[in-house]
Amino acid sequence: MATQNTFTGGPRSSYKKGDGITELIDYFSKHQYRAKEVSSTVELIETRCLELFGKDYKFSLIQNQNGELCGHYPRRIVFLEYESKEHDKEGFESTVQVGKLQDLVQRSKMARCRGRFVCPVILYFGKHICRSATLAGWGELYGRTSYNYIFSGGLDDAWTDSDDIPSDDFAVRNGDSQLFDKVRGYDIKLLRYLSIHYICDLMVEKKKVKFGLNVTSSEKVDKAQRYADFTLLSIPYPGCEFFKAYKDRDYMAEGLVFNWNQDYVDAPLNIPPLLSKNLRIDWGGYQSWDLVQQTQNYLKLLIHIINSDEQSGLLVHCISGWDRTPLFISLLRLSLWADGLIHVSLDAGEILYLTIAYDWFFFGHMLVDRLSKGEEIFFFCFNFLKHIISEEFSAVKKERRKSSHCRDTDFTVEDICLLRRRDGSSTSLSSGYSWITEDSPAATNNFTYETVELMSTAPQPHAAWRRIQTSSPQTVVWNKAHQTEDRLLYPGMTDARSSSSSSNQSDGFLRAGSSPLAVPKRRCTPVLDRQAKLEEVRAIFLSAYSMTVGLTSASPSSSGAISGILEQFARGVGLRGSNSIV
Repeated sequence: MATQNTFTGGPRSSYKKGDGITELIDYFSKHQYRAKEVSSTVELIETRCLELFGKDYKFSLIQNQNGELCGHYPRRIVFLEYESKEHDKEGFESTVQVGKLQDLVQRSKMARCRGRFVCPVILYFGKHICRSATLAGWGELYGRTSYNYIFSGGLDDAWTDSDDIPSDDFAVRNGDSQLFDKVRGYDIKLLRYLSIHYICDLMVEKKKVKFGLNVTSSEKVDKAQRYADFTLLSIPYPGCEFFKAYKDRDYMAEGLVFNWNQDYVDAPLNIPPLLSKNLRIDWGGYQSWDLVQQTQNYLKLLIHIINSDEQSGLLVHCISGWDRTPLFISLLRLSLWADGLIHVSLDAGEILYLTIAYDWFFFGHMLVDRLSKGEEIFFFCFNFLKHIISEEFSAVKKERRKSSHCRDTDFTVEDICLLRRRDGSSTSLSSGYSWITEDSPAATNNFTYETVELMSTAPQPHAAWRRIQTSSPQTVVWNKAHQTEDRLLYPGMTDARSSSSSSNQSDGFLRAGSSPLAVPKRRCTPVLDRQAKLEEVRAIFLSAYSMTVGLTSASPSSSGAISGILEQFARGVGLRGSNSIV
C-alpha cells in the first residue's frame, strides 16, 4: 500500500559533484535489479534517490517492497505531489489521493506488458510525465490472470468476480471480451486520474510478434477503440538491438540510419497535425533521418507536447519500457533540469545520479545483458547530451523586448541575462524598452534558427552581439568567439551558478501565473548556462564510464584513440570515484 507519510526536502548533503557516480555505474554494470532481491548497496542507492527527490519535492511512496506490483519497478515508487514551498510560492497541493492511486495501480497492472503499469516519474508544472510498457496481448493477459486467480485461491484482490475469468480461449481472443474491457478499462481510469491525455508509442511494430504469436498489443491497434479519447502518437524508434550498430561504428551516431524495410516494421510515424505543424520539421522524411536527427526531433516533439497543454500530462512507452523509454525519460529530465524548470536544487552530479539510479536501474534496464551484447543504448543516452545543448531544445518560453524607436533590435531575456552576468550590470541597456511575452503555444518551440555570436575584444568594456543566419536547426544557438565547438566545461559559468541562493533567486528566474496547472513564465536561464550544465553532466558520466565499463572499438585502429580520449578526458576533468556508492 502507499505510505501515509509525505516527504519534503531534508538537509543538504556535502556530496561533491560526481560523488558516487563511478560506484553506481560499476554496480549497475554487474548486477540486475529485482525488487525481491535487495542488497545493502541497493538500499543505499534507494535512500540516496529519496534524498535527492526530497530536496525539491513533497512526495508520497507507493510500496512495492517484494515486487507485488511489479518485480522490476522500484521497491518504493516515488509519487511527486508538488514542489517544496521554498521553490513553489503558489503552494500547489496535488488533487491525487495516493490511496486511490495505489488501488488503480493494483487493478490496472495486468493491462500492460510484464505488469509494467503507467507510473508517474516527472512532475512538470503540475503535469505528470509517465512511463510504462505497451499493452499486454491476449496470451500474456490470459495466462497471468489465470495464474494469479488459481494460486490466490480465487481471492485475488483485483479480480474477485468469477466472471472475470473467461470460460474458453476464444473469449480471450475476442477483442470485445470482458477481460480486455475490464483490465484496459482500469488502465484508462489510471491514465485519466493522472490527467494523461497524450500517449507516445515508440514501437516500430503495431504488435510485438514472437514465434508467430502476438505477445503484446498497443493503444493504436486496440480493436474496440478504447483509447480513442486520448491523443495517440506513433513515433517509431529503433529498439536496443540497433545500438549494437552504434557501438560497431565506434559510437558514431551521425549517419547511422535505421532500416525501415525490415519485415517486422509496420508502424508508420503518425503525429496529429496540431502537434507537428509548429516544429518546422519535415516529418515525411523521418525514414531518412540518422540516429541523431531522429532522437533530436522526437525530444523536440515531447517538449512541445508538455508545453502546448496547460493541464494534460504525457505517457511515453516502448514494448517493455526498459530501453527506449528510459532513454527519452532521462533526456527529458536532464533537459528540463538544465532549463532550471525541475529539480532546481540539484547540481550536475546529483541529477546524473538520480536519473541513472531511478530512471534506468530501478526501472529494470538490463545493463549487464545489454553490455554483453554490445547494445549500448545506456551510453548513447548520456553521450547524446552534446546534441541537445542549444536553445532549440529548451522548454523555456522565449520572451522578447521590443523598442518603439528601433524595431530591428530584438533581444531575448536570455540575451539580457547573459550580458548582465558578463557585465555585472543590470542597466547596460536602455530603459526605454518594454517587456512582452509570446504566450501562444506555438511560441514555445517555434524558434527561428539563428546563431547569436558573442564578439568580445579586450579594449571594449561591453560585449557586442551579431546575428548570423544558419541553415540547420541543429546548430548551437550561442557561440563565443574563439571558442571551440567541443569544449566541455565553462568554469566561469559554473562559478556564477554557485553564487548565493538569494542572488540566484533574483537573477535566475521569473515567476508568473496564479494557477498551478498553468505554464508559468519560465525562469530566465541563459543558453550558455543550459549548455554548461548538460556538458558538465556528460563530463561526469564519461569520466565514470571510462573508469568502470569503458569503451571498446570494433576496429583495432581506432580503439586506442577512444581509450586515449576518455583517459585524457577523465584526467582533465579530475573526477575520481569515492569509496561510497552514495
